[in-house]
Amino acid sequence: MDEIENYSEHIHEQSNEHAHHMLEEGKEKWVLYVALTTAVFAVLAAICGLLAGDHADESMLAQMRSSDQWAYYQAKGIKADVLASSNKLIVALGKTPAPQDTAKVKANKKEQAKIMEQAKEFQKESDGHVARHKILARGVTLFQVAIAIGAISIITKRKSLWIASMCFALIGVFFLLQGTVF
Repeated sequence: MDEIENYSEHIHEQSNEHAHHMLEEGKEKWVLYVALTTAVFAVLAAICGLLAGDHADESMLAQMRSSDQWAYYQAKGIKADVLASSNKLIVALGKTPAPQDTAKVKANKKEQAKIMEQAKEFQKESDGHVARHKILARGVTLFQVAIAIGAISIITKRKSLWIASMCFALIGVFFLLQGTVF
């Protein structure tokens, strides 16, 4: 899976420039706090994106291991079926099959059960990484929304939008924690 892009980087830079100009003119100091919080949100979005990408990669690797195990499972099944068929043919011809062939059929069937368990474990691991990826991707989205709303609050000079941006960022922090700790 591709790494999550941070589309809010340009917006963050513009809001910082706008905040810098307002501070030079001696206007509204709260704009500095908006710039600082959006910088923190950008860092959190980057961390969330990195973790989401890592889980996406791990999910793909686990999925490949699961697929490999299922291919191995099928190969063992084919080998066992070929041996069992040849044993049936030998019995049909009135002869006794080789004892090692009969034992090999049983061993292949026993190995298949172990291989199936490994394949299921790898699939479960992959599914877990996908779930964490989705949670962290939601966090990235919320941080990006927070950054955008913070920039809008500077442009429109509305503190209420800055507070709204912090609310979005808090929800993003929830997803970041849920994707890493829980």
